[in-house]
Amino acid sequence: MNNPSTKKIYLITPHMSDNAYELKHIHTAFETNWIAPIGENITVFEQGLKAYLNVPYAMALSSGTASLHMALKAIQIKPGDVVLCQDLTFAASVFPVLYEQGIPVFIDSDLETWNMCPIALEKALREEANVKAVIVVHLYGLPANIEIIKDLCHKYNVMLIEDAAEALGATVNLKQCGTFGDLGIYSFNGSKVITTSSGGMVVTHNESYYKRIQYVSNQAKAPTRHYEHHDIGYNYRLSNVLAGIGVGQLNVLEQRLARKRAIYALYKKHLSGLDGVTMMPENIHMNPSYWLSCFLTTKVNPLTIIEALETNHIEARPLWKPMHQQPIFKDFTQGPLKNSAYLYEHGVCLPSGTALTDDDIMRIIHVIQGCF
Repeated sequence: MNNPSTKKIYLITPHMSDNAYELKHIHTAFETNWIAPIGENITVFEQGLKAYLNVPYAMALSSGTASLHMALKAIQIKPGDVVLCQDLTFAASVFPVLYEQGIPVFIDSDLETWNMCPIALEKALREEANVKAVIVVHLYGLPANIEIIKDLCHKYNVMLIEDAAEALGATVNLKQCGTFGDLGIYSFNGSKVITTSSGGMVVTHNESYYKRIQYVSNQAKAPTRHYEHHDIGYNYRLSNVLAGIGVGQLNVLEQRLARKRAIYALYKKHLSGLDGVTMMPENIHMNPSYWLSCFLTTKVNPLTIIEALETNHIEARPLWKPMHQQPIFKDFTQGPLKNSAYLYEHGVCLPSGTALTDDDIMRIIHVIQGCF
């Protein structure tokens, strides 16, 4: 029997349903020979997400990054267009801007949401020329101050794209994150709330954007008998096999969200009283998905905590390193970006996989408590 104290605990892992819903739909793909990126599973997966999110258009694609790229293609970002991007995020929230030779300008976070600061955003909207779009991220499943950000985008006549890769199921005033903007994207890679192994979704209320994404993501094939192309296309459609995993995972989405929130509540109960610890921000109007449970520490070095956990076979990480500190974006660095730097300097991401037991979480908590 394995010793529970030496069992490896990962930051996050895929979690299939107990009743193997996913296998049923994978088998259907094999039995019907719909292995290519077309088939019933894709249709059902898209319809299921549309119903859950209450949006009219959704397209399943090969990744969250591909979905963000297609969102930028839909609004026709051109070389030299400025896109205001969240500084504290994963680089995939910015890379597609460079694919289209746009210019990313990084916006600081606020400490009330850990996401894009509306005050910093409005300053950039006033001062930057040629701004075409804003990409706001709902980091770690924490909703951004999206209603104010949406109003600012409307005021300054720029497009709004929501990166909700980490925030499926998170809401603001009961409305789903990812559905406030002109377009929203989700990720279903192996670490997300639900997974298709690798995959993503782009959603919109705009039919013309949807049709543009349909066209460009499927190699930009003209509607002719022969293969004819007037634009550069991309092979971004999701496999029908992987979509079958997604169809099965939709059956357990609410269970996964409930477990994410329970894990965070357990961490909060036992860690929030530690000296210098601040848990993730909360707001009565916002219901996070808590994709990852995180906290800030000012009395104990985050690296001390991460290394103590590592010694006990537990994986933990810092918060995302801000974009303005990333070597690849050195030519685009804007400053000062004090809040995102502060959050990175003091933040710790904790194991948050939905298959973890309460005993697993308490083991993590006891190691952290021993650092204070």
